[in-house]
Amino acid sequence: MALVLAAGISVPAVADDASIIVQSTTSTANSGLYDYMLPIFEKKTGIKVNVVAVGTGQAIKNAQNCDGDVLLVHAKSAEEKFVADGFGLKRSDVMYNDFIIVGPPSDPAKIKGDKSAGDALKKIAGAKANFASRGDNSGTHKAEIKLWKAAGVDIKDSSGQWYRETGSGMGATLNTAVGMGAYALTDRGTWISFKNKGDFEILVEGDKSLFNQYGIMLVNPEKCPNVKAKAGQSFIDWVLSADGQNTIRSFQLDGKQLFFPNAEAEPMQKAG
Repeated sequence: MALVLAAGISVPAVADDASIIVQSTTSTANSGLYDYMLPIFEKKTGIKVNVVAVGTGQAIKNAQNCDGDVLLVHAKSAEEKFVADGFGLKRSDVMYNDFIIVGPPSDPAKIKGDKSAGDALKKIAGAKANFASRGDNSGTHKAEIKLWKAAGVDIKDSSGQWYRETGSGMGATLNTAVGMGAYALTDRGTWISFKNKGDFEILVEGDKSLFNQYGIMLVNPEKCPNVKAKAGQSFIDWVLSADGQNTIRSFQLDGKQLFFPNAEAEPMQKAG
């Protein structure tokens, strides 16, 4: 079983070369993906994988601080900068799903069924309808800010009013949204695994701008001499292999596939 460590918990140095640290996202960890796939990898290789589950922004910072061997997150531009700045080696696509906008059935901004995420966000801002944001520099938060910007909506002046930043992970933010009847942007995998939906529903989906790509890379051992490059690369190679990709593909909750492997294929524009 994978050991998933929450944010704020220090990770001791690991002396055993058969053990690696993967800096990753709350969405992949909370979905149960690692609990499903890592025992398969560990049985095949004998390499123990410890996952630190935080927002993408924090995961990248942790990796830059040499607190990890592998980075698996979902903010492609930030990942590419991580590699360009010399902190990581080659970045590879792993899998994708998509983002969705969820909300209460009352739908005060009348966005249900909108084909454009940008149009939906403009309506939410125009109605000053409550919107719960992670506000934590995670991959989901980065995607959300990009969507607001593309929609021509400046949410800075609305912070603390109809626009509420939780500073928390996706599950906690969804709990806040449900509690206050607010809209929220979430990845589909987390939504499927989320147990406190109440009467909330998916209101907007399918826009190509909601595509959510995950990437993987080895932390550069030249920057971080403590990196277990051989074991870390073994994990990356397996994740990108047919076996690893099939393992990701076979992971389901309630009969629904949460992540769609695309290590070699051209990405599709909609996961759902």
